[in-house]
Amino acid sequence: MTFQGNGPLDTSGVSGGGGGGRGRMALGGGAGLVVAIVAILFGVNPGDILGGDGGTSGSNAGAPNSAIQSEIDSCTIAKANTDTVCRIVATTNSLDRVWPTLMPDYTKPKTVIFADAVDTGGCGSATSAVGPFYCPGDQTAYFDPTFFTTLADQLGGSDAPLAQEYVVAHEFGHHVQNLMGTMDKAQKLGSRGATSGSVRLELQADCYAGVWAEHADKGPDAMLEPLTQQQIGDVITTAKAIGDDTLSGKNDSEGWTHGSAAQRTRWFTTGYRSGDPASCDTFSTNRL
Repeated sequence: MTFQGNGPLDTSGVSGGGGGGRGRMALGGGAGLVVAIVAILFGVNPGDILGGDGGTSGSNAGAPNSAIQSEIDSCTIAKANTDTVCRIVATTNSLDRVWPTLMPDYTKPKTVIFADAVDTGGCGSATSAVGPFYCPGDQTAYFDPTFFTTLADQLGGSDAPLAQEYVVAHEFGHHVQNLMGTMDKAQKLGSRGATSGSVRLELQADCYAGVWAEHADKGPDAMLEPLTQQQIGDVITTAKAIGDDTLSGKNDSEGWTHGSAAQRTRWFTTGYRSGDPASCDTFSTNRL
């Protein structure tokens, strides 16, 4: 278990979408995930990079998904401990409780939980090959729950609850960056390379995920039970699995977009230990 308490979850900002496409594109060892997310964050339709419309079916990709929506509507705190869709919803609830205490001007993003393929309101179309992503154009985080299985079975990450919640918190970290104007700063520093804007952006989002984790089990309104070292270890396993060097199998940093396994681990840990977003300034240091 991760979440504590009883009762329904706030699903007002979460909707189901996609499905009925031409089939799920393979992640291809993480290449699709890395390339497409960089495309989205730097203002490019991921379909332009992944080929054609990214594998979407056009009409169905943008339509509501009634099956997913029904599951979302049924979510409770208790169900979030056993159901991946509800775990995503519960994590968004927790994030939307924590971030206003850290950022007075915080506004909630929207969340879409989709299957196979989805049309966004500001970043074009994407398939599950993209992995979880945040679209600045419509201030929405997108998740296909099957990614967590791929992450564990193909990429060597963990499918433990807090590891999944870390992924959601990372995408909300991008929303925080969007609100703060950090994405504009990142665009000026390029999309590839060890000290690129993309790497700095991704490592900061990892750090923000750590900040959330530090606060999410504190206080009378905390949604998470007290976190254990084993749960933090699950997050570290996942952060290592999606490092650029791990995904590519190479140490060449020229094509990096997200940072190395060691860097992703270090910045999540920095945020978790400090609980302070100010500790996450990846743009004022070359020691990434």
